[in-house]
Amino acid sequence: MKRSSNDAHKREKLDPNEDSKPLPWFITMTIGALFMWSATYIKETVMTAPPEAGDSRTMQTAELNCASGTGNLAKVAIDGGAVYQAKCLACHQANGQGIPGVFPPLAASEWVTGTPEVLANILLHGIDGKITVKGTEYNGQMPAFKDLLKDDEIAAVLTHIRAEWGNTSPPVDEKLVASIRESTKGRATFYDGDDELLKLEAN
Repeated sequence: MKRSSNDAHKREKLDPNEDSKPLPWFITMTIGALFMWSATYIKETVMTAPPEAGDSRTMQTAELNCASGTGNLAKVAIDGGAVYQAKCLACHQANGQGIPGVFPPLAASEWVTGTPEVLANILLHGIDGKITVKGTEYNGQMPAFKDLLKDDEIAAVLTHIRAEWGNTSPPVDEKLVASIRESTKGRATFYDGDDELLKLEAN
């Protein structure tokens, strides 16, 4: 007996199908409650606390740093100690004593506490050769930072080392560093230790 095509069609199973299911009632209620609480909080909250600058300075500090007549915040002061830790600590150490026979100390160093012009020159252009610090000769190389640090960063780190580890020399002004950078911009070599630095000191 020949079966009809209709019988074959009836034997075929339907493809599986996922019916859409609603979210459980407790999730729906939770979302609704959170939405209502958020809207009420935003509407009812009164902001009475004084605003603060984005870098956590208080409004009073921001006003003190405000540029005169412009309403713009003045440039934030550079932390000379942070610059020292990033660029100088490995050689001159946290206590400013350097490494005996290798890197000279900065504590009580005549170069650090001496004229700021010479010190700025040293940091800008580096040293390659013999230098005497506290009666001890060191013969090595100090890198030039003219392309690594800006004027305000150099001024800040020099101010830092001139006031640390018992040093009590006055701060170094950024304008002084900028002036020395400009007047020595043609220099492409390190200073030759004592020989050149003592000449700078004499001038």
